This record gives sequence, C-alpha cells and structure tokens, in this order.
Amino acid sequence: MKVIKKDKVEEEPLEVAILDINTEPRDSFELIRIDTSRGRVNCHYYRVEKADKGVIMVGGIGGDFDTPAEGLYPRLCADLKKNGISSLRVSFRYPTDLTEAVVDVLIGLEFLKTEDIRVFGLIGHSFGGAVVVQAAFNEESVKTVVTLATQSYGIGPISLLPESTSVLLIHGEADETLPPSSSVYAYNLAHEPKKIKIYENAGHGLKEISNKVYGEVRDWIIENLK
Repeated sequence: MKVIKKDKVEEEPLEVAILDINTEPRDSFELIRIDTSRGRVNCHYYRVEKADKGVIMVGGIGGDFDTPAEGLYPRLCADLKKNGISSLRVSFRYPTDLTEAVVDVLIGLEFLKTEDIRVFGLIGHSFGGAVVVQAAFNEESVKTVVTLATQSYGIGPISLLPESTSVLLIHGEADETLPPSSSVYAYNLAHEPKKIKIYENAGHGLKEISNKVYGEVRDWIIENLK
C-alpha cells in the first residue's frame, strides 16, 4: 500500500504493508488489531454482514477512541448498522502526527476492502478533520467526508478531492480551541456538493448540540452513501 504524505503530491509515497489482522469479539463491536510495517492500528468494528458501504470515524489529538458530541461515534455506529452500513472507529498510533494518522485511516480503509466494502465515508473531529480530508485525497472510493470542528492546518487537499466526493463541515461558534473560521476556510476551498453548519453557543466538543450534530451527520452519511 502506498500513501502520499501530507498534501505534497510530488513527495515520494510511503510504503506500508499489512502483516496480520486479529479479531476479538466485544459486546457491541469487534476489536480489530491490524499489525503493519509501521506498527499496530487498533480499531472498533461495527460489522454489517454483506455490507458494501462503510464509514471510518476518528477523533483528535486526545487519541484512543475519543469522540465528540457526547458519544456521537458509538451512537452513529449503532444507527448506521441498522441502515446496512458498517463502521470502523480507528485509534491513532501517534495522535499528533498528521502523516501517521492519515496512514492509520488508509490502513482502516484497506481492512474494510477485505470485507468487500467498496464505498466509503470518513468522519473526523478537530485534528481528525484534516486527517480524513488527506485520507480521502489518497483514496478515490471515498464518497463523502465530514469534518467536525476541524483544524485548518493540513486541510488544503480538500480542494483536490474527486468531483464525486461531497463534504459536510460542522463547527461551533463558541469553539475555544479552533475558530469556526477554520471550517469556513475549508468550505471555501471545497467544491460542490458541500455544506457548512456553524452552531451558536457550541464549543469545540460540540456537546451543547450533540443531538443536532448526530441527526445532521447521520442523515448526511445515509444520503451521500446511497
């Protein structure tokens, strides 16, 4: 598997090999351990049998399986499963390294391909917003990208996504960590189809509007992965 680093197409691609995949059943998901030539990537997999659509969700620099909006990701995974869409939550190996985080998402995409999934959506919060945009830049099968309170650093490849890739951006007007102008900047770079929602009185974690974010993202993913 080759990975283009950052947003510089002229750079030499990274070489990454998947060496082994181990699965451990849990109550509502499967713990997937993907051993690669760059280290182990841990994932939570919400499998739908015979699904051909899948969504990857990532957090920010907090690492592990963090989620914005009061448990948005587990909630989405359960609901998308009912709609015939598999989900994969990816834990970054190095949650402050943009290039390595992009590699993690691309490894997740390669895993989903082994599950016969061919159409993808990506969701990222904060630092993860730039991560999913760069991952989509590297994978033409991504049909939609959702960023939640994204950073602006590293977001440039949003202008280079395939014409068929849609973008939804959500931000809180009262974000104390990253200003809503970050999402406005990304929105202006993106091509249609695109949508931006700036919510008043919502901070970086979007907990104040968790139900609105949940409904907006769920409906967007279901509609754009048809």
